Amino acid sequence: MSIPNVQRISAIAALSMAGLLAGCSPEGGAPAGGGKPGGGGPPPAEVGVVTVTPQGVGLATDLPGRLEATRVAQVRARVAGILQKRLFREGSDVKAGQVLFQIDAAPYRASYESARAVLARAEANLTQTSAQVKRFEPLIKANAISQQDYDNAIAARALAEADVQTGKAAVETAKINLGYATVTAPISGRIGRALVTEGALVGQGEATQLAVVQQIDPMYVNFTQSATDVLRLRKAVESGEFKRTGGGGASVRIALEDGTLYKLPGKLLFSDLSVDPSSGQIMLRAEIPNPQGLLLPGLYVRVQLEQARAEAGIVVPQQAVQRGTSGDSVMVVGADGKVSPRKVTIGRSVDAQWVVLDGLAAGEMVMVDGFQKLRGNAPVKPVPWKPAPAGASPQPASAGASAGASGAASGASSPKPAAAAASGG
Repeated sequence: MSIPNVQRISAIAALSMAGLLAGCSPEGGAPAGGGKPGGGGPPPAEVGVVTVTPQGVGLATDLPGRLEATRVAQVRARVAGILQKRLFREGSDVKAGQVLFQIDAAPYRASYESARAVLARAEANLTQTSAQVKRFEPLIKANAISQQDYDNAIAARALAEADVQTGKAAVETAKINLGYATVTAPISGRIGRALVTEGALVGQGEATQLAVVQQIDPMYVNFTQSATDVLRLRKAVESGEFKRTGGGGASVRIALEDGTLYKLPGKLLFSDLSVDPSSGQIMLRAEIPNPQGLLLPGLYVRVQLEQARAEAGIVVPQQAVQRGTSGDSVMVVGADGKVSPRKVTIGRSVDAQWVVLDGLAAGEMVMVDGFQKLRGNAPVKPVPWKPAPAGASPQPASAGASAGASGAASGASSPKPAAAAASGG
């Protein structure tokens, strides 16, 4: 290689290095990082915030509970006999008085007819003795018969009257037993499976259980609450910090096992007057409407019991709260744009928001998104946070920062094509 060619290549390399240094210098053009020409650094990162605004918030407690039918009736055979028919569909709704089973009624129908015959004979005897007493009345006045004969006639009439009453009772008993052969539903509700089949002998020596009918509209939900929580709530209401809801009542909502909230609210019926000494819990019962039959007895649910209301409560979006073993906290943006953590006390959730019981004051700005944009103690630019529309996936908070970083990297590498062109020239 000749000396002039070496000198030419050295000159081109020097020019390329000078171009690279000029592109990377903060004095020549836009600074790396995307700042404005002549600026001292990148602009503050924008973060979404919500401004704390006190509002009326219902204070509810989340408790485990179990559903129970409001009325439960065991259908039993009250007379002995062979079960002939089952007259209902298992698992269906039945009405009070609806025929469910038919027991062989022939023996009881015969007993009923026999009792009626005995009653008819007693009534005929009463007619005869009454007539005899009527005939003896003028004769005793005329001393045509002895007093003994008259007294015997009176006694015979009284005995006949007693026989008539006994006969009527026997007829009524036979009629009742005949009616028991037709087994009806004692209450309206949903009937379960049949516990016996046709052809079985029932009621022999005991009242055989045939089925169970449960009334499931409305439903009861039984649950317990800590006596400590109840006393704390009562003190807060008495001090004026909270107000009791519903004029002394309480609103009840339940969440099903799959986490969905049951659409119909219920009402608290009563709370027990005594505390269970073994657990320190108070038993409570609420009533929940169940017109569609969705709720079933024995189902475990989560009970949301609203017993009081905070007139100046604070709520923040759930994504703004960092929850951990050391406690709950939020990031608060100060007037100078600096972000600092704040310990808070969290209550229950309401519509994807946490109720903050302590730790925040009105007017403070709580950071909701943009956590990935935080860089040490650098100030940020708070902007109002808007929740994502239903069904739309939220935009990652780091998207803007990633785009800015990509732009900065692209700007830093832009001199390379020029160097390549110089090499080619």
